[in-house]
Amino acid sequence: MFKSSRWWLIKNVSKLLTSGLHRVEFADFWMGDQFCSLVFTLSNLYFVGCVYARGIDDTWRHCTSNPGPRWGVAFLLASLPLLVRLVQSVKRWVDSRLITHLINGGKYGSGIIQYLFYFLWREQGGKRGPIFVIWCVFATNYSLYAGAWDLLMDWSLLRPHAPYPFLRPSLLYTNHIPFYYFAIITNILIRFIWVIYIPEDGPDFILRTFIAGMLEALRRWQWNFLRLENEHLGNIDQYRVTREVPLPYSYDEPSHDSDGDDEDDANDRMSTSSRSWKRGRGGSGSDRTAAGVDA
Repeated sequence: MFKSSRWWLIKNVSKLLTSGLHRVEFADFWMGDQFCSLVFTLSNLYFVGCVYARGIDDTWRHCTSNPGPRWGVAFLLASLPLLVRLVQSVKRWVDSRLITHLINGGKYGSGIIQYLFYFLWREQGGKRGPIFVIWCVFATNYSLYAGAWDLLMDWSLLRPHAPYPFLRPSLLYTNHIPFYYFAIITNILIRFIWVIYIPEDGPDFILRTFIAGMLEALRRWQWNFLRLENEHLGNIDQYRVTREVPLPYSYDEPSHDSDGDDEDDANDRMSTSSRSWKRGRGGSGSDRTAAGVDA
């Protein structure tokens, strides 16, 4: 059941591992963005394996990276989706030479640096010091970078002269306008969810990471609606998806006040154009044959 859907998922996930070797399509970078919200899950894959190997007892915290000598494994797993998206952005720039792809790649590069200092800080036990300050600086930069890209590029919001303030001229979810404003506010707030790790007192650190991971999954869930909406509207604007194709000429219906002479002239023009069309059909076959040989 749903064998085609499972195969589509396996095929597109496997293509992420070969990013940079093939043309990047929408499904490729959209799938990569989904994994960027699974940093909590991916970084804990080593933790799960370590706990099962050691056994669930009082020593299970030795598997965590707070502190722990194996923080590099968690960092590599967490930064893998960001690295994939960085490679995809560079590949898209190579294919199109659009500088916006390099700017987008810079976002993922800043995210990798942010996670590097985050795991370094956790490896030191969450102490206040130079690593903590550097992590806060890069985390703030990444949150502003990614949040601005979400609103301006991925969602195409905050456009001037829009019917609804801070939105865009064309909307699909017109019956749910408050959802757009809710998404804008919550998207920015969750982008700064890393501040939950700063207080020294409060819930357990592992519980905080779980809360942050769940909120990021919810943020990505609402991000998908507006990202796909923006992609669909972009396809319509470029006539990649349309039900109506504009004609290259204007068609005026004959006036009711026209006399018989006008109708005779119209019939003569139609007859002439019909003969011309038939003559054109006679030479079109040779043209297509020549074009096929050239191809």
